[in-house]
Amino acid sequence: MLSTYLKWFVVLAEEGQVTSAADLLRLSQPTLSRRLARLERQLGVELFDRHGRRLRLNQHGRLMFEHASRALNELTNAEERIATMISPTAGTVRLDFLHSFGTWLVPDLIRGFRAEAPQIRFALHQDAAGLLGERVRSGHADLAVVSPRPDAADLQWLLLSRQPLALAVPAGHRLAGRAAIDLGDAADEPFIAMHPDFGMRRLLDEAAEGAGFTPEIVFESSELATATGLVSAGLGVALVPVARAARWPDGIVIIPIRGARAAREIGMIWAPDRHMTPPVRRFRDFVARRT
Repeated sequence: MLSTYLKWFVVLAEEGQVTSAADLLRLSQPTLSRRLARLERQLGVELFDRHGRRLRLNQHGRLMFEHASRALNELTNAEERIATMISPTAGTVRLDFLHSFGTWLVPDLIRGFRAEAPQIRFALHQDAAGLLGERVRSGHADLAVVSPRPDAADLQWLLLSRQPLALAVPAGHRLAGRAAIDLGDAADEPFIAMHPDFGMRRLLDEAAEGAGFTPEIVFESSELATATGLVSAGLGVALVPVARAARWPDGIVIIPIRGARAAREIGMIWAPDRHMTPPVRRFRDFVARRT
Protein backbone atom coordinates (compact mmCIF):
# COMPACT_ATOMS: atom_id res chain seq x y z
CA MET A 1 0.00 0.00 0.00
CA LEU A 2 1.05 3.60 -0.64
CA SER A 3 0.50 4.32 3.06
CA THR A 4 3.33 1.89 3.92
CA TYR A 5 5.63 3.73 1.51
CA LEU A 6 4.81 7.08 3.08
CA LYS A 7 5.05 5.79 6.64
CA TRP A 8 8.80 5.14 6.53
CA PHE A 9 9.50 8.74 5.48
CA VAL A 10 7.24 10.17 8.23
CA VAL A 11 8.85 7.95 10.87
CA LEU A 12 12.34 8.84 9.67
CA ALA A 13 11.49 12.56 9.80
CA GLU A 14 10.06 12.26 13.32
CA GLU A 15 12.97 10.19 14.64
CA GLY A 16 15.73 12.17 12.93
CA GLN A 17 18.00 9.12 12.86
CA VAL A 18 18.21 6.11 10.55
CA THR A 19 19.06 3.68 13.36
CA SER A 20 16.02 4.35 15.56
CA ALA A 21 13.65 4.73 12.58
CA ALA A 22 14.79 1.42 11.12
CA ASP A 23 14.19 -0.28 14.47
CA LEU A 24 10.65 1.12 14.69
CA LEU A 25 9.90 0.13 11.09
CA ARG A 26 11.58 -3.27 11.44
CA LEU A 27 13.77 -2.57 8.43
CA SER A 28 17.51 -2.87 8.06
CA GLN A 29 19.42 0.40 8.13
CA PRO A 30 20.81 -0.10 4.57
CA THR A 31 17.28 -0.69 3.25
CA LEU A 32 15.98 2.50 4.84
CA SER A 33 18.98 4.50 3.61
CA ARG A 34 18.44 3.22 0.07
CA ARG A 35 14.77 4.20 0.19
CA LEU A 36 15.69 7.71 1.26
CA ALA A 37 18.35 8.01 -1.47
CA ARG A 38 15.86 6.78 -4.08
CA LEU A 39 13.21 9.28 -2.98
CA GLU A 40 15.69 12.18 -3.02
CA ARG A 41 16.82 11.18 -6.55
CA GLN A 42 13.21 11.10 -7.73
CA LEU A 43 12.54 14.56 -6.29
CA GLY A 44 15.88 15.99 -7.40
CA VAL A 45 16.60 17.53 -3.96
CA GLU A 46 17.90 16.46 -0.58
CA LEU A 47 15.24 16.36 2.14
CA PHE A 48 17.50 16.36 5.19
CA ASP A 49 20.53 18.22 6.47
CA ARG A 50 23.02 15.68 7.79
CA HIS A 51 24.71 16.32 11.15
CA GLY A 52 26.71 13.20 11.83
CA ARG A 53 24.12 10.48 12.38
CA ARG A 54 21.36 13.01 12.98
CA LEU A 55 18.97 14.03 10.21
CA ARG A 56 17.15 17.35 10.26
CA LEU A 57 14.45 18.25 7.74
CA ASN A 58 15.43 21.12 5.43
CA GLN A 59 12.90 23.38 3.70
CA HIS A 60 12.19 20.75 1.02
CA GLY A 61 11.89 18.04 3.65
CA ARG A 62 9.49 20.06 5.78
CA LEU A 63 7.22 20.55 2.77
CA MET A 64 7.39 16.84 1.97
CA PHE A 65 6.70 15.93 5.60
CA GLU A 66 3.64 18.20 5.77
CA HIS A 67 2.04 16.65 2.69
CA ALA A 68 3.16 13.08 3.47
CA SER A 69 1.64 13.28 6.97
CA ARG A 70 -1.63 14.56 5.59
CA ALA A 71 -1.69 11.95 2.82
CA LEU A 72 -0.81 9.15 5.24
CA ASN A 73 -3.66 10.15 7.52
CA GLU A 74 -6.15 10.20 4.65
CA LEU A 75 -4.93 6.83 3.32
CA THR A 76 -5.20 5.31 6.78
CA ASN A 77 -8.78 6.61 7.00
CA ALA A 78 -9.55 5.06 3.62
CA GLU A 79 -8.09 1.69 4.63
CA GLU A 80 -10.14 1.69 7.84
CA ARG A 81 -13.35 2.63 6.01
CA ILE A 82 -12.81 -0.14 3.47
CA ALA A 83 -12.11 -2.61 6.29
CA THR A 84 -15.37 -1.70 8.02
CA MET A 85 -17.28 -2.04 4.73
CA ILE A 86 -15.95 -5.60 4.50
CA SER A 87 -16.55 -6.35 8.20
CA PRO A 88 -18.60 -3.70 10.05
CA THR A 89 -18.06 -5.47 13.39
CA ALA A 90 -14.27 -5.06 13.16
CA GLY A 91 -12.02 -2.03 12.81
CA THR A 92 -10.13 0.48 14.92
CA VAL A 93 -11.23 3.34 17.17
CA ARG A 94 -8.56 6.05 17.49
CA LEU A 95 -9.20 7.37 20.98
CA ASP A 96 -7.30 10.26 22.58
CA PHE A 97 -7.53 11.25 26.24
CA LEU A 98 -5.95 13.31 28.99
CA HIS A 99 -3.18 11.70 31.01
CA SER A 100 -5.25 11.75 34.20
CA PHE A 101 -8.03 9.69 32.57
CA GLY A 102 -5.69 6.82 31.69
CA THR A 103 -5.87 5.25 35.15
CA TRP A 104 -9.64 4.94 35.54
CA LEU A 105 -12.11 6.44 33.05
CA VAL A 106 -10.69 5.27 29.72
CA PRO A 107 -9.88 1.72 30.94
CA ASP A 108 -13.43 1.45 32.36
CA LEU A 109 -14.98 2.52 29.05
CA ILE A 110 -12.83 0.21 26.93
CA ARG A 111 -13.32 -2.75 29.28
CA GLY A 112 -17.08 -2.40 29.14
CA PHE A 113 -17.15 -1.93 25.37
CA ARG A 114 -14.87 -4.88 24.60
CA ALA A 115 -17.24 -7.14 26.50
CA GLU A 116 -19.78 -6.60 23.70
CA ALA A 117 -17.44 -5.88 20.75
CA PRO A 118 -14.19 -7.82 21.25
CA GLN A 119 -13.18 -7.59 17.56
CA ILE A 120 -12.86 -3.81 17.61
CA ARG A 121 -9.34 -2.53 18.33
CA PHE A 122 -8.20 0.75 19.89
CA ALA A 123 -5.35 3.08 18.95
CA LEU A 124 -4.73 5.22 22.03
CA HIS A 125 -2.96 8.56 22.44
CA GLN A 126 -2.44 10.75 25.53
CA ASP A 127 -1.85 14.49 25.41
CA ALA A 128 -2.81 17.87 26.84
CA ALA A 129 -6.38 19.10 26.39
CA GLY A 130 -5.29 21.97 24.16
CA LEU A 131 -3.76 19.56 21.66
CA LEU A 132 -6.43 16.87 21.61
CA GLY A 133 -9.05 19.08 19.98
CA GLU A 134 -6.69 19.80 17.09
CA ARG A 135 -5.97 16.09 16.64
CA VAL A 136 -9.70 15.41 16.35
CA ARG A 137 -10.15 18.28 13.87
CA SER A 138 -7.27 17.09 11.69
CA GLY A 139 -8.49 13.50 11.63
CA HIS A 140 -5.58 12.06 13.62
CA ALA A 141 -8.11 10.93 16.26
CA ASP A 142 -11.73 9.85 15.94
CA LEU A 143 -12.75 10.70 19.51
CA ALA A 144 -11.16 12.32 22.55
CA VAL A 145 -12.02 12.35 26.25
CA VAL A 146 -11.21 15.84 27.52
CA SER A 147 -11.85 18.40 30.21
CA PRO A 148 -13.02 21.13 30.31
CA ARG A 149 -15.40 21.50 27.38
CA PRO A 150 -13.55 23.03 24.41
CA ASP A 151 -14.64 26.50 23.41
CA ALA A 152 -15.06 25.46 19.76
CA ALA A 153 -18.15 25.36 17.57
CA ASP A 154 -16.65 22.77 15.20
CA LEU A 155 -16.43 20.03 17.85
CA GLN A 156 -19.37 18.03 19.14
CA TRP A 157 -19.52 17.45 22.92
CA LEU A 158 -20.97 14.62 25.00
CA LEU A 159 -20.95 15.25 28.75
CA LEU A 160 -19.76 12.19 30.68
CA SER A 161 -19.45 13.38 34.28
CA ARG A 162 -18.62 16.25 36.64
CA GLN A 163 -15.92 16.25 39.29
CA PRO A 164 -15.90 18.69 42.23
CA LEU A 165 -12.86 20.96 42.47
CA ALA A 166 -10.85 21.33 45.64
CA LEU A 167 -7.74 23.07 46.92
CA ALA A 168 -4.83 20.85 47.92
CA VAL A 169 -2.81 22.41 50.74
CA PRO A 170 0.06 21.10 52.90
CA ALA A 171 -0.85 19.60 56.28
CA GLY A 172 -0.71 22.33 58.90
CA HIS A 173 -1.56 25.07 56.37
CA ARG A 174 -3.64 28.00 57.65
CA LEU A 175 -6.62 26.80 55.57
CA ALA A 176 -6.27 23.10 56.40
CA GLY A 177 -8.96 23.12 59.09
CA ARG A 178 -11.70 24.60 56.89
CA ALA A 179 -14.64 22.44 55.82
CA ALA A 180 -14.86 24.40 52.52
CA ILE A 181 -13.44 27.63 51.10
CA ASP A 182 -13.93 30.19 48.39
CA LEU A 183 -10.98 30.16 45.97
CA GLY A 184 -10.42 33.82 46.78
CA ASP A 185 -9.38 32.72 50.28
CA ALA A 186 -6.17 31.43 48.66
CA ALA A 187 -5.47 34.54 46.58
CA ASP A 188 -2.18 35.23 48.37
CA GLU A 189 -0.90 31.67 48.15
CA PRO A 190 1.78 30.38 45.72
CA PHE A 191 0.17 27.96 43.24
CA ILE A 192 1.52 24.82 41.66
CA ALA A 193 -0.32 24.63 38.35
CA MET A 194 -0.51 22.60 35.17
CA HIS A 195 1.10 23.84 31.96
CA PRO A 196 -0.98 26.34 29.94
CA ASP A 197 -2.16 23.74 27.37
CA PHE A 198 -3.75 21.61 30.07
CA GLY A 199 -7.42 21.70 31.01
CA MET A 200 -6.82 22.12 34.74
CA ARG A 201 -4.76 25.25 34.04
CA ARG A 202 -7.65 26.74 32.12
CA LEU A 203 -9.98 25.94 35.04
CA LEU A 204 -7.57 27.54 37.52
CA ASP A 205 -7.23 30.69 35.41
CA GLU A 206 -11.00 31.01 34.94
CA ALA A 207 -11.81 30.30 38.60
CA ALA A 208 -9.17 32.75 39.83
CA GLU A 209 -10.43 35.43 37.45
CA GLY A 210 -13.95 34.86 38.76
CA ALA A 211 -12.61 35.25 42.30
CA GLY A 212 -10.89 38.51 41.38
CA PHE A 213 -7.21 37.59 41.49
CA THR A 214 -4.33 36.36 39.33
CA PRO A 215 -2.61 33.32 40.86
CA GLU A 216 1.12 33.44 41.54
CA ILE A 217 2.43 30.37 39.70
CA VAL A 218 5.63 29.03 41.27
CA PHE A 219 5.81 25.76 39.32
CA GLU A 220 4.13 24.30 36.22
CA SER A 221 3.65 20.55 35.80
CA SER A 222 2.24 18.14 33.24
CA GLU A 223 1.07 15.64 35.88
CA LEU A 224 -1.45 16.13 38.67
CA ALA A 225 0.48 13.60 40.76
CA THR A 226 3.57 15.81 40.54
CA ALA A 227 1.57 18.89 41.51
CA THR A 228 0.10 17.24 44.61
CA GLY A 229 3.47 15.79 45.52
CA LEU A 230 4.98 19.28 45.52
CA VAL A 231 2.08 20.51 47.63
CA SER A 232 2.91 17.84 50.21
CA ALA A 233 6.47 19.22 50.28
CA GLY A 234 5.09 22.62 51.28
CA LEU A 235 5.95 24.41 48.03
CA GLY A 236 2.47 25.79 47.39
CA VAL A 237 -1.19 24.93 46.89
CA ALA A 238 -2.95 23.42 43.87
CA LEU A 239 -6.40 23.31 42.34
CA VAL A 240 -7.34 19.63 41.89
CA PRO A 241 -10.34 17.58 40.78
CA VAL A 242 -11.79 15.17 43.31
CA ALA A 243 -11.86 11.94 41.32
CA ARG A 244 -13.51 8.67 42.21
CA ALA A 245 -11.34 6.69 44.66
CA ALA A 246 -8.70 9.43 44.50
CA ARG A 247 -5.43 8.65 46.29
CA TRP A 248 -3.51 11.62 47.67
CA PRO A 249 0.09 11.84 48.86
CA ASP A 250 0.74 11.90 52.58
CA GLY A 251 1.01 15.37 54.05
CA ILE A 252 -1.74 17.16 52.12
CA VAL A 253 -5.28 18.21 52.96
CA ILE A 254 -8.06 18.46 50.32
CA ILE A 255 -10.52 21.31 50.92
CA PRO A 256 -13.72 21.53 48.81
CA ILE A 257 -14.25 24.81 46.96
CA ARG A 258 -17.63 26.50 47.14
CA GLY A 259 -19.39 27.97 44.12
CA ALA A 260 -21.46 26.96 41.13
CA ARG A 261 -18.35 26.80 38.91
CA ALA A 262 -16.32 24.66 41.32
CA ALA A 263 -16.44 21.52 39.16
CA ARG A 264 -14.80 20.24 36.03
CA GLU A 265 -16.85 18.72 33.25
CA ILE A 266 -15.51 15.62 31.54
CA GLY A 267 -16.74 14.83 28.06
CA MET A 268 -16.10 13.19 24.73
CA ILE A 269 -15.53 15.23 21.56
CA TRP A 270 -15.60 14.47 17.84
CA ALA A 271 -15.71 16.41 14.58
CA PRO A 272 -19.28 16.18 13.22
CA ASP A 273 -18.20 17.01 9.67
CA ARG A 274 -15.82 14.04 9.44
CA HIS A 275 -16.93 10.54 8.43
CA MET A 276 -17.48 8.27 11.43
CA THR A 277 -16.86 4.57 10.79
CA PRO A 278 -19.30 2.00 12.23
CA PRO A 279 -16.87 0.92 15.01
CA VAL A 280 -16.32 4.55 16.08
CA ARG A 281 -20.05 5.28 16.03
CA ARG A 282 -20.73 2.09 17.96
CA PHE A 283 -18.22 3.04 20.67
CA ARG A 284 -19.52 6.62 20.89
CA ASP A 285 -23.08 5.36 21.24
CA PHE A 286 -21.98 2.86 23.89
CA VAL A 287 -20.38 5.67 25.91
CA ALA A 288 -23.50 7.82 25.50
CA ARG A 289 -25.69 5.03 26.91
CA ARG A 290 -23.49 4.84 30.01
CA THR A 291 -23.80 8.53 30.90
